[in-house]
Parts: sequence; structure tokens; C-alpha cells
Amino acid sequence: MPLQDMFFPHYPSHASLLFLPHGVRVLSAWLLGWRAVIALLPGVFIVFAMVGGWDVFLPSRLLAITIAVTVVPAVFYACKAAGWDLFPRADHKPCWVCVMGVGVVTSVLVSLLTNMAFGSAAVEYIAYLIGDIFGLLFLMLGLHYAFRVAERRG
Repeated sequence: MPLQDMFFPHYPSHASLLFLPHGVRVLSAWLLGWRAVIALLPGVFIVFAMVGGWDVFLPSRLLAITIAVTVVPAVFYACKAAGWDLFPRADHKPCWVCVMGVGVVTSVLVSLLTNMAFGSAAVEYIAYLIGDIFGLLFLMLGLHYAFRVAERRG
């Protein structure tokens, strides 16, 4: 955020324009399925509590927490129900473009639902959307590079 504030000092939103946790949500849901909800819930709750204090127990905050941890696994399972199983399997290579596509779709859904829960302005929706997509893209590129380096070494 300090770097973002330096480059965009007059940007009215407090949303991160590079939100890496969305990438973590997408990859966790892809790898763990519904177990990602259990894995992510403590961290999401703690972050909401650190940012909002006791307001974390407000209905809008609890709804936002629920949205943050359930939407991505729900979309992966909806894709599977539609005949497009993206979950990792040993018998085929992962479709990274497909995982990224699910990440973009879930970013739209999470941004829309979260901002509806908070009653936020349209600029917040745009900021969440940009932050989620760029965070996912940055994380995916970082992992892609790390896998290439690991593959070359061994």
C-alpha cells in the first residue's frame, strides 16, 4: 500500500491494486476444493479483525468473509458440474489459462458481492477488480517462473 499511495496519491479507494490474496484463494480452491474454505477462513477472519477491529462481527463483515472464502471453490465446482473439471489430476497437465479464467470470473463475483455487502461506491468495485486480477496474474507469473527454475535445476 505505501508504494501504491506513492504512485496514486489521490486515488480515493483504500483497496489494494495488487491484491495477492486473491491468487492464494484461487490456487487454494483449485488444489484443495472445499477444504480451501477451512484453510482460508482463519486467515481471512484475522485480517478482517486486524483491519476492522470489533467491526469484524458486523453482518456486512461476516458476509464479506463468507464471500471471500466460498465463492472461488463454488465456481470451480460449478465448472466441474458443467463438465469442465479443472481440479489437478495426475493424468493430465493443469490448464493454467483456465485457472486464470476462473480467477477473473471469481474476481468479478467477489468484487460485486463484497461491495454490495459493504454498500460501497463503484470506484471500490473497480479497485477490488483490478487488485484481484493483477494479484492473481502476478502470483501466477511468479509461480510459473519458480516452476521453470525448479525444473531446470532438477
